[in-house]
Amino acid sequence: MKPNPDHNRLVTTLWGGQADRVPLLELIVDEEIKSAFLGRPISTVADDIQFWYQAGYDCAAAYPDAPSMWFFMEAERSETLLPDANTATGYRRWASEGQGLIQNWADLEQYPVPTLDQIDFSYFDEAKQHLPDGMSLIGAWGDIFTYTWEAMGFEAFCFALYEREDFVAHLFNQLGNLAVDICEVLVSYDVVKAFWFSDDIAYRTGFLVSPAVYGQYLFPWMKRMGDLCRRAHKPFLFHSDGVLWDVLDDLVDCDISALHPIEPIAMDIREVKRRYGDRLCLVGNVEVDTLSRGTPKQVRQEVRTLLREVAPGGGYCIGSSNTVPNYGRLENYRAMIEEAWQLGWYPLRI
Repeated sequence: MKPNPDHNRLVTTLWGGQADRVPLLELIVDEEIKSAFLGRPISTVADDIQFWYQAGYDCAAAYPDAPSMWFFMEAERSETLLPDANTATGYRRWASEGQGLIQNWADLEQYPVPTLDQIDFSYFDEAKQHLPDGMSLIGAWGDIFTYTWEAMGFEAFCFALYEREDFVAHLFNQLGNLAVDICEVLVSYDVVKAFWFSDDIAYRTGFLVSPAVYGQYLFPWMKRMGDLCRRAHKPFLFHSDGVLWDVLDDLVDCDISALHPIEPIAMDIREVKRRYGDRLCLVGNVEVDTLSRGTPKQVRQEVRTLLREVAPGGGYCIGSSNTVPNYGRLENYRAMIEEAWQLGWYPLRI
């Protein structure tokens, strides 16, 4: 592979068009995979950009840094941090199912949601010095719904929706305002060509809560982010796992231009393309389980099938069905990007 990044290729596709080839696109590739791919640790912004470039991406996806965002993940909360030597941090996080750190107004005063002036955008300032010709960034942020329930613990959050609605609404509003503010900053960067918002609202067979909760507390904030992206003429991508059929029209109304990752176990991407292909670019769908436990041959077959059945006409970016995790096999990840690079040129002949 000889990288030839072109952010216009990706932007054209995210708006539903057809470029010269099917772009590669990922929200997150875990640090261990990036380091293994490059053959050296990812210790600087330049290293990170070099990974995305060498792997054949047109844009690097990046989040601003917000250390205090993890107010509900203190190290002493042992039930949420499990030792794992295979990760860069040495632990793996597990969200609280019962009660989280934030249960009342006093807790929120002790562990407040950060304000915009505490968010570090230095990655985006420094990246401009290291981006190869033709390559740009996608600014990313998440979450509103997920951070709310993780802060409270899922059971406590569900009870509070009915018993302490004012407190839940306040937490949603603080996180929603922060997300909108961050979106506004990110889309103001010339080097940022799209905005990617992630918030998992579903699983393989249904929603985490009633869609009415999203309609009241989440979608209005997404609509505001969509308005910002539209005024900046930049695509608005949305990530959520799970089966989303019953809210796809709501998401379209939020002005999202691309949907990620369309989990194969939850939704048939061919049906999504048939019903929404004129309104949404589709991103992902290469099964993470295959990337983790399959063979390169199986990965290549999945990529070929997606190129043949989903990519025609444009409006499709190849990538994983979630993110590329540290437990994935490097040879399988390489197989995915190499197959897409070799066979994903229009007109498709596979």
